[in-house]
Amino acid sequence: MPLPRSVRDFKWRGVDFSGGYQGGQGLRYYDPEMKDGEIGSRQFVTTIDVICEGEIAGFPSAIDAGHTLGTDDYNRTALKDVFLNNVQVLQQSASDTDPANGTFNFGSTNANRPAFIAKVGTSDQTKIRGVSETERDRPIGLPVTADNAQVVQITDTNTDGIRITVGFPRLQKIEDDGNISGTIVEYNIKVKNQAGTVIKRIVPQTLLTGLDRSKVSSGGRINGKSNSPYFKDHIIVLPSDIQNSDFPLTVTVTRETADSTDTRLINAFELSSITELVFEQPTYPNTAVVGLRFDAEIFRSVPRRMYRVRGRKVSIPHNATVRSDGSLSFSGTFNGSLKAAKEYCSDPAWILYDLLTETRAGFGDFIAATEVDKYDFYNASVYNSELINDFQGSTSPRFSCHIVIQQSTEAYTLLNKIASVMRANLYIDNGVISLVQDRPTTSTYFFSYANITEDGFVYTGASQRTRDTVVNVKYFDNNVRSHDYETVEDTALQSKYGIVIKNIEAVGCSDRAQARRMGLWHIYTQNNETETVSFNTDASAGSLIRPSQIITIQDPVRSNLRRSGRINAATTTQITVDDSLDLPTSSQVGDQLSVILSDGSLETKTVASISGLVITVSSAFSSAPQTNAMWLLEREVLETETFRVLAVKEDNNIYTITALFHNPDKFAFIEQDATLTNPQITNLLELKDSPTNLQGEEKIIVLNNRAVSKLFFTWQPVAGVSQYSVKYKFNNGNFLTQIVQSPDFEIFDSQLGTYEVEVYSYNALFEPSVLPANLTFDAIGKTAPPANVQNLRIEPINEKLVRLRWDASTDVDVLHGGFCRVRFSQKTDGSGTFSSAVDIDKLAGNSTDVIVPYVEGEYLVRFIDDSNNLSQGSASVVIDLPDAQPALIAQTRREDNDSPKFQGTKTNVNFDSSTNSINLIGGGNFDSITDFDTVASLDDFGGIASSGTYDFGGSAGGTTLDLGGVFALDLKQHIFATGFYPNDLIDSRTSLIDTYSDFDGTNATDVNAELQVRFTQDNPSGSPTYTGFQTFVNGLFKGRGFQFRALLTSNDPAQDIKVTELGYTATFQRRTEQSATAISSGAAIKNITFDHPFFVGTSALLGANSNLPSIGITAQNLGSGEFFEVTNVSSTGFSVHFKNSSDASISRNFNFTAVGFGKGN
Repeated sequence: MPLPRSVRDFKWRGVDFSGGYQGGQGLRYYDPEMKDGEIGSRQFVTTIDVICEGEIAGFPSAIDAGHTLGTDDYNRTALKDVFLNNVQVLQQSASDTDPANGTFNFGSTNANRPAFIAKVGTSDQTKIRGVSETERDRPIGLPVTADNAQVVQITDTNTDGIRITVGFPRLQKIEDDGNISGTIVEYNIKVKNQAGTVIKRIVPQTLLTGLDRSKVSSGGRINGKSNSPYFKDHIIVLPSDIQNSDFPLTVTVTRETADSTDTRLINAFELSSITELVFEQPTYPNTAVVGLRFDAEIFRSVPRRMYRVRGRKVSIPHNATVRSDGSLSFSGTFNGSLKAAKEYCSDPAWILYDLLTETRAGFGDFIAATEVDKYDFYNASVYNSELINDFQGSTSPRFSCHIVIQQSTEAYTLLNKIASVMRANLYIDNGVISLVQDRPTTSTYFFSYANITEDGFVYTGASQRTRDTVVNVKYFDNNVRSHDYETVEDTALQSKYGIVIKNIEAVGCSDRAQARRMGLWHIYTQNNETETVSFNTDASAGSLIRPSQIITIQDPVRSNLRRSGRINAATTTQITVDDSLDLPTSSQVGDQLSVILSDGSLETKTVASISGLVITVSSAFSSAPQTNAMWLLEREVLETETFRVLAVKEDNNIYTITALFHNPDKFAFIEQDATLTNPQITNLLELKDSPTNLQGEEKIIVLNNRAVSKLFFTWQPVAGVSQYSVKYKFNNGNFLTQIVQSPDFEIFDSQLGTYEVEVYSYNALFEPSVLPANLTFDAIGKTAPPANVQNLRIEPINEKLVRLRWDASTDVDVLHGGFCRVRFSQKTDGSGTFSSAVDIDKLAGNSTDVIVPYVEGEYLVRFIDDSNNLSQGSASVVIDLPDAQPALIAQTRREDNDSPKFQGTKTNVNFDSSTNSINLIGGGNFDSITDFDTVASLDDFGGIASSGTYDFGGSAGGTTLDLGGVFALDLKQHIFATGFYPNDLIDSRTSLIDTYSDFDGTNATDVNAELQVRFTQDNPSGSPTYTGFQTFVNGLFKGRGFQFRALLTSNDPAQDIKVTELGYTATFQRRTEQSATAISSGAAIKNITFDHPFFVGTSALLGANSNLPSIGITAQNLGSGEFFEVTNVSSTGFSVHFKNSSDASISRNFNFTAVGFGKGN
């Protein structure tokens, strides 16, 4: 509820608060005393602050000291509970009766110390006197001399105070040297009643011990100088108990200082005026207010005020006593009544009750006391006020509330805010406001599959992202009068979820221990009470359930056992259950039987025996359970679960109950920092047996179109186990752990080496079996070579090409990412080897055929997997061609038959005289050798070069094959090559070991040799343009000039290739050209030109015109003696001349046939 705004009254003159206290002098406020040599004015500020709506207990320092409200000692001591700008006015150690000057933190003199008066909010409290609302001035203007005092009567009985103003026209003394100095004037003011009794007096001197300070104060003294008129006010507040019969009052002003007779001393003064004051300040009934008056010189602005109070009085139980800390103690039994007189207490239950029922500052206009369940509030209060561990070696109440409500707030929000102080909630049950609290409570009902619908129990857990591990609890620290934070953290949870910080506020909390308990409660509930359960039941059970009740659930699905059902028959000492399923055959110590009685209450007894379907208890139930009532059996090794009801919803007599998991041990954890224990609700929590029959298998599978090696482990599943922990390590490395939900486990990308595997069974708490199942498995990974090529066969296409076919590979690492490698050997006896053959093609691993040249020799095929492992054996086919139709061999060239051998141009290639072969050179530099003794081969130092070339020619055979014209030429390679390791030691290999395809050194297959050709149709002697080099085995090429070279390659710096035989055969096929129709010769020599020239030889090849075509003439209609002559046969044509017997030219029709070799342009 909002509080009224503070009332502030700003005055320029002194104010007298009747009954108030200022500094250590007197009980009445007076006009301040100026310092010596000063003549001036001082500003004071008066504030009136509203502390509380309703009566408060007061100020604790004064109450604890035993002072009575309204007395001087009370008001003086209460200054210890007043803080200006967060600084205590009177130090806590100061004397209550006569505090020393040094114990005040404000004001250096009695005149300028803060003044204080309090009203605690009673209905009949008096007004704060000293703040005038009505003034009636009476000008006087008469001099006051030593012999002539001024006397004025006050007759108005409504007068509450009197302001006496004295005036000095000038105040100065002229010294002998002409200087002007100040002077001193003393006077006396008395106020007497009609009977002549002095009721107030102002004297010049400082008050001495023993004077009646309730009637006498100082201030009748002026010390200073003024060249202009100076006025001084004195306000006298009349006693609050003054009667009308005391009037008229007499005010007498008397001069104590002798009158001046020296013209150089001017100190005369007059009674300027008398002002009658009427205080009309409201009394603020039922509102606690504080009046403060302070010197404006001490504060630049109105200071921030704080008051330490024992606040609003509330109704408390008739059997309660308030302790000094505000908590309650109880005696006897609560009968539902409250004390007639309200008292202060800090118990949040009765503060909340007061807010609900009080009409002035609460909701009493809308809520009757009969509509609030006092017993709920009483039970909460007993729990709140229990003294418990404060974590500092002492005790404090469990819950206290010190709340200041200063802002307008919605009623529902405010009520629940205060309820949250004690972990409670409000709800309405049958029109009555009830209070439910999270405190230790026994279960009031239980549920199992026997009394819920077939939908069963539905459990829901909170996200782990909402789990807080560090809680900063904001609370108000009274020692420093500001908010502080108590940090509570759980390092075990931090290791699981990380640092998750939550800032919360402990409403109304000023106790660090209470703030800590709130943080512990928050961490516990956030991380442990996160599971909710929902289920449906009928009206017989659902109508008995209320929010915040504790209920018990026996779920056979979770516990793995049925321990609850319906009663078939019962007496007060034994029951017959509905089914023996999972029912123990005998009782154990600690077994408990709970039943629901006819009134809906739950009653629990110790089990004496179990026999068949009959359970006997050791002591009788209060009444015999009805047939079909519920029963529940609990034993220590299999406890049930408890839940706190959150909501109950009814629809067509079906009740939906939602509840939150509840652990009764949490309260000890929260209040004692004890270790939490969890109930044993199921045998699923027992440690499980180890898995058995652990076996392993290695496979290569396809994953994302990539061949991956995989280890596959299986084991015999363990009954009741849904999760296993698999730990494995490779080659004595670190163990890796993975959780699986089925009795199998896979390791992908397995490698060559040893795997050690351990498998544990997990129970429902993720606790492993005592021992694991063990297996040591030697894996080969993807190091095993693929299977050999199967069913290699040959299919002819034409006289130039054939197709090789084979079965698809059965290895997935060949089919996906691998290759089929086809090589060729010149040998036709089946002795060709893969390493001595040359590459023809390298196909994708899923290939099953390839087209290759139709030449004599042996084709060999192997598979290569994606790790570059070759199949161990080669599949091969041998082609042994029949004798071909005669052809013209233009040239058979063998570089290895020259003497010396291999005289061509070598690039990164050496000739090895020991093997009469050419091979690749080493890739190192001669200058890089630092120790020649360590180099096995200078030629191969630094690793074999990746490629090199040998160009045919030299002095032996020339560099170019010139046909003399452009012809189609058949070329067939001749090459014998063998891969080898020149430094056949592991230490001599320079490549990474992962790239080795062979460790034995006998199968160097990462090398190759190819025969290549380039050709031109230009005259090679001129400026010809050649094609690029292209690899061939055999083929038909068209050109005039041909150049040849061998290309040697190595994909492994440790492997080399030696070529021992190298050459080619250039052949012209036999060709026939004939006339398509009869030709008339004419009666002369007939010249015939071939469509395409024949190759007839050159001076360098076979000899010029050494292979002229043969000409056949078929003449038509030749007569007797007629003949023909064929002359001038050349590569391009011939002449024919028909003659008769007289050797004369004749004309005849004829056809011709020319048979030769080669086909030119």
